[in-house]
Amino acid sequence: MTATAPRRRGRPSRTESAAGPATRDRILAAAREEFAQRGYEKTSVRSIAKAAGVDPALVHHYFGTKEQVFEAAVEVAFVPALSASGAIDEGPLDGVGERLTRFIFGIWENPATRAPLLAIVRSAVNNETAAAVFRRLVAAQLLGRIARRVQLPDAELRATLAAAQLVGTAMLRYVIKVEPLASADAEQVIARVAPVVQGHLTGD
Repeated sequence: MTATAPRRRGRPSRTESAAGPATRDRILAAAREEFAQRGYEKTSVRSIAKAAGVDPALVHHYFGTKEQVFEAAVEVAFVPALSASGAIDEGPLDGVGERLTRFIFGIWENPATRAPLLAIVRSAVNNETAAAVFRRLVAAQLLGRIARRVQLPDAELRATLAAAQLVGTAMLRYVIKVEPLASADAEQVIARVAPVVQGHLTGD
């Protein structure tokens, strides 16, 4: 029997490297599931690799560190929220609060888009590294867009307060599941939250 040449540590085999985008997507899907179930601190590159059915070296090959894996998973999971440009930019400014609230709650109400967001929020709440990744993404991609639309001297503060209203409500409803908010009709919640968001964005 011919001996197989030993692999160099930290580098995937040629076969693994050639696995392509499908393998990368499988790793990301496994990472989102691991972060959702175990949180950032208890998730490791090894556990992600095991869930994806690949060697840990392949995870490092595609993404690098655990923080970088988390950031990549967050970016993919956060795409629906980052596509809020229509809700923010289209239509009159005096209706942006309702459009934005309805858009964000639409993402949370959809089980397919809710699960990745739960992974992000749970990890960000429990770990500063995960929280820093979340802040960078939100600040760069969402809050800046809202602030540019508002175009007032304190636009960044207004955008942050509006986001706090939406994130806080979503946390209580979908993550902590505080009643009666957790089981309230979504339209009723939107009707109450949207004017508050509008007030943060354009009120005196």
